[in-house]
Amino acid sequence: MGKRFNTTRWTLVLRAREGSSSQARGALEELCEAYWYPLYAFVRRQGYDAEQACDLTQTYFATLLEKGYLSDVRPEAGRFRSFLLASLKHFLYNEWDKQQALKRGGHLKHVSLDASDAERRYTFEPADTVTPEALYEQRWALTVLDRTLERLRLTYESSNRIPQFEAMRGCLADDRRSSYHEIAEALSMTEGAVKVAVHRMRKRFGQCLRDEIAETVETSADVDAEIKHLLSIVEGWDPSVGGQQSPNVKNHPPKAD
Repeated sequence: MGKRFNTTRWTLVLRAREGSSSQARGALEELCEAYWYPLYAFVRRQGYDAEQACDLTQTYFATLLEKGYLSDVRPEAGRFRSFLLASLKHFLYNEWDKQQALKRGGHLKHVSLDASDAERRYTFEPADTVTPEALYEQRWALTVLDRTLERLRLTYESSNRIPQFEAMRGCLADDRRSSYHEIAEALSMTEGAVKVAVHRMRKRFGQCLRDEIAETVETSADVDAEIKHLLSIVEGWDPSVGGQQSPNVKNHPPKAD
């Protein structure tokens, strides 16, 4: 596991913190494109309207990628999600006036952000009693789970077993033994074979989750801690529809790392 952490995106960024490199910048850009929505939700919960939140989030990422924020990354950041939130707070506090002077689509390189999709997703968020920080953590956790599910789907696609994936994905969140018969009929399998296949799917999902989280933390120990943290936040995630539209998340602030 230790060798693997030499090539993950976040550790690549951390190694380049004293300067910059095209490889590290590319890794950071990929991470930002994957995890922009939790920050958008945080900005919206701060009281900005949809257009302001979109502009601020875009400008934050543009500044992060193009204006030397890589030098602000420190080893103690540990986790990409922690760095992002702290960095965004700093940006909102110090650079709102600068954002006013930037035009949309200006010279800074933007991370891809679908404003209409962002606001559609935001309409599913829990009540305003949830703090911006708690909402950020919840959306981060659900984004991790959705990306993990996509990783898992690709493994089934590569072996031409998408029908099996689609039939069994709902079993990831709970045991659903009552549905094994229907799944067996749909896939022309025995219930025993379905049970074994579901067990293997869950095992693969667990490995995909570790792989996804490994891209955003520094060490293998951080992976274990991050999974524990994620599980303390999310409940009711439905892999049959994806988590981003699910409001079934805990409404209290997440536990500290």
